[in-house]
Parts: sequence; C-alpha cells; structure tokens
Amino acid sequence: MSKMEHTSFAFKNPSEPIESRVKDLLSRMTLKEKIGQMTQIDRRIATPSAIRDLSIGSVLSAGGGGPFEKATSSDWADMVDGFQKAALQSRLGIPLLYGTDAVHGNNNVYGATVFPHNVGLGATRDAELVRRIGVATALEVRACGAQFTFAPCVAVCRDPRWGRCYESYGEDTELVRKMTSIVTGLQGEPPQQHPKDYPFVAGRKNVVACAKHFIGDGGTDKGINEGNTIASYGELERIHMAPFLDCISQGVCTIMASYSSWNGRKLHSHHFLLTQVLKEKLGFKGFVISDSEALDRLSDPYGSNYQSCVLSSINAGIDMVMVPFRYELFIEDLTYLVESGEIPISRIDDAVERILRVKFVAGIFEYPMADRSLLDTVGCKLHRELARDGVRKSLVLLKNGKDPKKPFLPLDRNAGRILVAGTHADNLGYQCGGWTATWMGASGRITIGTTILEAIKEAIGKNTDLVYDQRPSADTFASQDFSFAIVAVGEGPYAETLGDDSELKIPFNGTELISSVAERVPTLVILISGRPLVLEPWLLEKIDALVAAWLPGSEGEGIADVIFGDYEFQGRLPVTWFKRTEHLPMHTGENSYDPLFPFGFGLKSEVNKLLN
Repeated sequence: MSKMEHTSFAFKNPSEPIESRVKDLLSRMTLKEKIGQMTQIDRRIATPSAIRDLSIGSVLSAGGGGPFEKATSSDWADMVDGFQKAALQSRLGIPLLYGTDAVHGNNNVYGATVFPHNVGLGATRDAELVRRIGVATALEVRACGAQFTFAPCVAVCRDPRWGRCYESYGEDTELVRKMTSIVTGLQGEPPQQHPKDYPFVAGRKNVVACAKHFIGDGGTDKGINEGNTIASYGELERIHMAPFLDCISQGVCTIMASYSSWNGRKLHSHHFLLTQVLKEKLGFKGFVISDSEALDRLSDPYGSNYQSCVLSSINAGIDMVMVPFRYELFIEDLTYLVESGEIPISRIDDAVERILRVKFVAGIFEYPMADRSLLDTVGCKLHRELARDGVRKSLVLLKNGKDPKKPFLPLDRNAGRILVAGTHADNLGYQCGGWTATWMGASGRITIGTTILEAIKEAIGKNTDLVYDQRPSADTFASQDFSFAIVAVGEGPYAETLGDDSELKIPFNGTELISSVAERVPTLVILISGRPLVLEPWLLEKIDALVAAWLPGSEGEGIADVIFGDYEFQGRLPVTWFKRTEHLPMHTGENSYDPLFPFGFGLKSEVNKLLN
C-alpha cells in the first residue's frame, strides 16, 4: 500500500464525519485486524511485533504498571510512545488507546497529584470540585502519554464490608449521581447540540473516561467483592443504574462490566443487561470493556473452558476484552468462534465500530503521541492546591468536645507542647490508600506529598514544642506535659477482594493506642480509612474530638488547615456509620436504621464564632 494511497482514505481525513470514517476503516479491515482491535493487553507482555502484526487495539498499565519503580511522567511518555510507534506501523496504522487506572489523580505515576479517594469526595458534596479534579487528572494522564482512564467508579456502596467501598462516592444514589460531574472534567463538556448518548472528548487535554462497574457491584450480598447482587430489576435500575445514565448523558466513552453477578448470573455474560438494557434501551454508543481477566472468572475452575467464556461474553455484548495476558489464546479462540459461525460477524463489526468511534472521537488518529508540553502540569502547585482543598472539604467532624458547650476544635497552634502519635501520622502511603503507586498501595514515602505530621509541623507556632512518637509509652507522658495529643490511626492500604473485611476493626491495635493516649492527654483522633470502622462507645466517650479523614491522598496540609481553624469543617458522611457489624447492611431510608452517626452527619467547629 503506497503512502499516498494510505492518506487518501476517508478514515484518515479529520474533516470527514466520524461515522463515515468508522465505516470506511471498518470496510478495509480483515477479521484478524478487527479481533486485534477488540484485544487489550498488559504492557508487561506487549511487544512491538505483537502490537504491529496483530493490530492490537489497546495496551494497559495495570495498578502501578510503570516502566520501572518511581518512573516519572516523562518516563511513562517514552514507554507509551514506544508502543504507539509499533501500532502506527501496522498495515492500517490504527493507533492504540493506552489505558491506566487513574482513579484518584494519575495515581500510578511517581510525583503525580494524588487526590482524595472517592469516598472522601462524596463527603464534600461538591460536584464542581469533583469536575475540576477530573480536569486536573486528565492533564496529568495525557502528560504521561495515556489517553484512557478506567474511571470513574460510580458504584453505589450499600455495605462497607466491601473492599472497594472507598472507590464509591457513597451509599446514596443521588449523591453518586451528583459526583458523575467528574466525567465532564475528564472528557470535557459536550456542546449543547451533542447527541446525549454519543461519546465525547473535547481535545488533547482530555481523556477517554470509563464508568464502572456495570452493574450492581456495590450492592453484593454481605459486601463480598465480585459477589452476587440480589435485587429485582426495579431495584437494580433505581439504586445502581441511575449514575450510568448521567455518565452516558455526559458523553462517557466507555463502560466497564462488573465482575459481580445479578441474581446468580455473571454480568460479563449477561446479554439482557449489556446489550438489551445498556446498548439498546439506554442507547449507549461507546464501547463496553471487560474487567481484567474477567473472562477467566466465568468458568470454574478459574481460566478453564476459555473458548466457551469468550463465546458467552462477546455474544453478551463485551466489545473490548482486557485479556490482558493470554492474548494469543483469546485471539485464536475468538477467530475460531467467528469462522465457525458461533459469533456472528455482525457482533464483531458492532464491537469494532464502537472502538473505532471512540478512537476517532478522542482524536488519537490525529494526535497519537504524548504531548510533552503537558509535563509541567504534573504535580503542579495549582493541582496540589486543588487536592488540598478537596482534603479540607472532605473531613467530617464526628465529635467536638466532651461537653457540647466547650468545643475542643479548632486546636491552639500556639499551645506549649503537642504530642503527635499513631501509625498514620507520618505515612504517605497509608494516607493515599490502595491504587497508589501500585495496585494495593504500600507503606511509606511512595510518592511526592506531605504527611499529616509534616503539615502539623508547618502549621504550629514557632514557640510550640512538638513531640512525635508513633506508639508513646508511659515514659513519654511521665517526662513531659502535653497541652493535647493528635492521634492518627486507621487502615493500611488495600484494593478489591483483599480489602473485604467482615469485622471492620481499627487495624494496628488502633483502639488500644487511642485509649492509652486519651486516658492521659486531651486527644483529637484522626481516622484514616476507606470506610466507617467500629468505634466502641467507651472509646468515643474517652476521646475529645474525632475526625473522619477518609483516604486524603498526597496533600496532608488540608487536614492541618481545618483542625487549626483556618477553614471550617464542611464534610458530611457519604455513608452511614454503623454501631456494630452485625447491623450491616445498613443505609439511609432502611427500617432498621439505628446508626452511630447517620448518613449526612457532620459537625462544624464554629470557627467564626471562636475567631470573633
């Protein structure tokens, strides 16, 4: 094929209507190229020859997924451009869509701004803040060369025992619907005349978003990850489907199917929900992507009867498969199923049309390579200030003083001596939670940011003495007199099934640590967690103040800003705070509603009154 002939193709002409470009390109593709476009592979096994020769449609970096540890956005851009060059050398030169889990900022990349996890953003009730976080995230993702994020998670979390509770904006459908404004932040705002169900990406500073996980992932029995959501269709629609409608109306380009089941039937093989409801009834025109290795989960034992799993998922309506490792087997099995007539070519064409539509909408045919001019936005002052504002607005004040007439907060920054204690006071990894630097997250200085301890040190007066002791002993108290203590405790990082927890106790002996400090010194407890945890009544009585700080991300100063009174508390609970795990599931509007703190609860410290 000559270069001149290649450029004269209608699909290469950006002034042609998108649907004409899709039709033209599809007509030129072989079955092998079509199946290649439906295949998403992990960058760890991606080779230039496989991408070029198989016309692979997408490569992803799974949780973490950088070229090496602590790789910067520039290093990522080099890696992604290397893969993209291979794709552009394929027969038709169809560019890759490069995907990454940028779920609270571009969290896989060292030095990127790490925003609060969704549960904290739900506590803000601030749709405009969330939209702006989407804008900032898109810039930082595009800076690293990727054009596709597997976000937002618009699950309605009905049970905090679920290991993905922190990925949900809350337990209330209307709250989650409000927070879908992040789609417009990530992709840009469609013009008024834009068709409501058609994908949209504004330009090179925006990304392809992915609403997930369709559908009912937050409603599984006992909060078991990848479990079974037992509900009528009416309940499924009313509680779990509404946020997807909002995403579709904002032009969301992709939707990810859920690992979970609905009334015993796995979503990845659910033709009624994926095709009849999502594509036909709701009119979704983007593409449906599988979750990672979801096809392997359709058979027991895991990974068996693969061809049958490919058959059921593709015929159900999955368009792109996040394989992401056994891609040769996937391509071989899908090819056989089409050639044998078990999967009609019309189903393949529908899938590929949808994938190409999103690629044309996103402008990656015109601009396939990383835009290095965006590198200056990564972790920039403006984005870190936005994250800090998000932290401030997400904090929920649950208790303020043993006597309601004598508020404990705001704290006196000029106190004589302050004790800072706890496992989470000086641990950036714990503060960021899962999906940070790696899939599971990790302890310690895993990225660039400010810990709670560092923020407190910056906030206090120059004559105030600060003592930091992660686990203070009796000697710590015997030798010095403290005005008050700040104890930061909570959960270690986790993701997905490894985060499922039926007990929800404060880990690392957090309860005992709080108790030992609070019986000696007036104490503020800052709880770092992805969900409500068990708070014993005797412990609540013992402490002077309690702040739910969720998983605040890289900007710990947001916490110091509020506890020392520069800003008022604004956060309200996005989920019900239960008394005992035996009472779960428990959510607003239920008959058995007897919470420790109700959905929407949040105190103010009345800073203005104190300042005046």
